Amino acid sequence: SAEGGPKITVTNPDIRAIQMAKAALYSGARLLMDKFGVEKVDRVVLAGAFGAHISPKHALVLGMIPDVPFDRVTSAGNAAGSGARIALIDTAQRAAIEQTVRQIEKIETAIEPRFQEHFVNASAIPNSDDPFTTLKSAVALPNVNFNTGGGDSASAGRRRRRR
Repeated sequence: SAEGGPKITVTNPDIRAIQMAKAALYSGARLLMDKFGVEKVDRVVLAGAFGAHISPKHALVLGMIPDVPFDRVTSAGNAAGSGARIALIDTAQRAAIEQTVRQIEKIETAIEPRFQEHFVNASAIPNSDDPFTTLKSAVALPNVNFNTGGGDSASAGRRRRRR
């Protein structure tokens, strides 16, 4: 804790909750990319209070959003609230919003075949499958070379269970 400030404790369940949330966000973005045949996005717009308060660098380091340059990540702020105000004030805009809503195609993540695959890959930080080359060119990421399976070194540290 900071001098005189409150004590802040981060627990394993807290870390796991962040990991699951970021994996779900990234997987949703990845499904949209798959749907439109896009391998690389040009920009990311984060909405809501969370989007307004997380830095692009930290969102990318966590692997929460697809790999883009930091300056291509922006915040839309309270987009839902702004849209609601526009719809209430301007009837022409309300009609345009209603027309756009009719064109929305819903994607059910629970039944999408690749969601689970994307989710598992996105559970790693930043991601176990996507290379995040733009991020790696801007930030030094750790070289994770443990727990990759196989080899004698993986089994050497295991203890034998006593009976």
